[in-house]
Amino acid sequence: MRSSLLLSLYAAAAVTALAAPREPQVILQEPTLVEPDEYLIELSPGETRWIKEAEKWELRKQGINFFDITHTRSLGATARAKGIQSVTYPSAPAHNQTIAPLLQKLEKKHMREHLETFTAFHTRYYKSQYGAQSSAWLLAQVNATLAAAGALAHGASVRPFAHPWGQSSVIATIPGRSANTIVVGAHQDSINLFLPGFLAAPGADDDGSGTVTILEALRVLLLGAEDVVAGRAANTLEFHWYSAEEGGLLGSQAVFQAYEREGRRVKAMLQQDMTGYVQKTLEAGEPESVGVITDYVDPGLTEFIKKVITAYCEIPYVLTKCGYACSDHASASKAGYPSAFVIESDFKYSDNKIHTTEDKIEYLSFDHMLQHARLTLGLAYELAFAEF
Repeated sequence: MRSSLLLSLYAAAAVTALAAPREPQVILQEPTLVEPDEYLIELSPGETRWIKEAEKWELRKQGINFFDITHTRSLGATARAKGIQSVTYPSAPAHNQTIAPLLQKLEKKHMREHLETFTAFHTRYYKSQYGAQSSAWLLAQVNATLAAAGALAHGASVRPFAHPWGQSSVIATIPGRSANTIVVGAHQDSINLFLPGFLAAPGADDDGSGTVTILEALRVLLLGAEDVVAGRAANTLEFHWYSAEEGGLLGSQAVFQAYEREGRRVKAMLQQDMTGYVQKTLEAGEPESVGVITDYVDPGLTEFIKKVITAYCEIPYVLTKCGYACSDHASASKAGYPSAFVIESDFKYSDNKIHTTEDKIEYLSFDHMLQHARLTLGLAYELAFAEF
């Protein structure tokens, strides 16, 4: 099993090396994490429990979310000592004249093409060979996006954030005039909760949709916003694709634990997790909307996101809740950074095909994903030039 995983990682790196010029270095190493017999999970602030891995998937089947804190118990030490940083956001969007033309350059075909390839992996389960291969493919696509825009020549970069389970997170950085950082995130892994190591998990909606949504926003931002590419924005922009969200927010916890230890100044983090399913909303006779999560998020950032949706999307928003540790924004919050989360609909109408073999492209609306891309592009540009 160990040798087959190494071979898959080398194969994935070879694919990456052929995909685009000036590829970032992929450091190949055998996973070093020794899996424990039990995992320490956090179900709510201060409520922890030791469970076996099979119990993780049973909780997820019941719709119960959690942090797996087995290896990240120090995450949030700074926040516990000092509290979540207070950030004042703009009173209203201020760059409509620049952003409006960019919105017209967003294209559904790019999202579809990327999602067709991304869902063709048998699974993107973070401990699998396919999970490592899909992460390497994604790294290559992000690098090609930066290269096509000429952003690499101006100091932009993409790198794998290695994890001991094999599937890396992917982090793209577009430097600005300050180290103040705006993060847009999605998770790249998928899972079939019935037999994670064996059954197919196309993960089209969860979270292939968010993955390709923010990739398309990045493409247009770099091709159309010269000031951003040239590093003249006030703040640094980062686009993150996290590994192992399904295992208990493992990848994002590792990333934000590193940021917390480094003293990184993250001023806002937006998570896009599931951006394409509208069938249940329409069947209920409700208007197609962007779901804005209101629990366990930063109120100020969430309020600004509502204004961005009103300014740059063609559909309204609906307020909804998803509970504790429901996606990777929770890791940013735990580290003391202001975070927010948007989803495809009111949470009660979200996709019930996720975590099965039926989470397929055919059930998604690329028109709806385009609205999430408009939100992502608008927010990224607005906050790139905000003065903090």
